[in-house]
Amino acid sequence: MLGSCGAFPEPGRACAGFLLEHDGFRVVLDLGYGTASRLFAHSRDRLPDAVVVTHEHPDHCADVSALGRAWYYTVQEPSRDRPRLPLHCTPGTIRRLEALESRPHPSELFEVHDLGEPTTLGPFRLTPYPLPHYLPNFGVRLTAPGLTVAYTGDTGPSPRLADLGRDADLVICDATLRTPPPEGEPRYLMTAAEAGRWATQAGARRLLLTHFWPGTDRAAAAAEARAGFDGEVLVAEEDLTVVL
Repeated sequence: MLGSCGAFPEPGRACAGFLLEHDGFRVVLDLGYGTASRLFAHSRDRLPDAVVVTHEHPDHCADVSALGRAWYYTVQEPSRDRPRLPLHCTPGTIRRLEALESRPHPSELFEVHDLGEPTTLGPFRLTPYPLPHYLPNFGVRLTAPGLTVAYTGDTGPSPRLADLGRDADLVICDATLRTPPPEGEPRYLMTAAEAGRWATQAGARRLLLTHFWPGTDRAAAAAEARAGFDGEVLVAEEDLTVVL
């Protein structure tokens, strides 16, 4: 786990970011503020094999720019035919990265793919699920023989969450809000209690709460999730490793 905060990082923490490794293949799920240095600490020998960005908010994609710089300046010798890093994202993500650094252009650093399309990613089959948020956001389901990991990105409650996390070994779920908004308001984020209930509907084995609003009582959030979910509830903490 590279980062666990939403919006902006608490001191000593970082925003959304996860590094998943299976059969020697490394894929990053989001890379928000403060996550790049942690990624480099966990990947000293090589960079990840692919990057997935669920949506273009900077607390989910800002440090993709840092990863691109690291690849360009220190990892690869300058060459016109060098391989680019596969990046699966929404179109707005590239515009954000271009605003941060236009030379070299992100398209020179990354092999850009539309996250809205199912694809094969190393040993994984990646299936996207559009979920409600302020900007286009895709939850992603990564499946390989004997392993399924689902990640919501940022989302409000949605029936698609049950399919996204169906029988997953681990569901990484948005738990931003401390309390739900008033009834009838559009929903673009969730509480920990709602995360627990959706994990139950999905039949998931483990639930990992993440994207906490800075200052959130994380122990209390975990207790709220456990009230609606009988499986193991984990709380995202920077540099924590979970073996699946």
